[in-house]
Amino acid sequence: MAYQGAKGWYIQKLREKGITKHPVELRKLELYKTFVVKKLYDASVEKQAAE
Repeated sequence: MAYQGAKGWYIQKLREKGITKHPVELRKLELYKTFVVKKLYDASVEKQAAE
């Protein structure tokens, strides 16, 4: 398991939620830098909290 806050940790959490590709560019998450993956994770957490 990856350290919390590392790129691999964010990717693992997004995959658990069913997100495997970038929603706009449709490329694998592994191709993006950490800050982009973190923004996607934060957006998914906010979306889940709003529901």
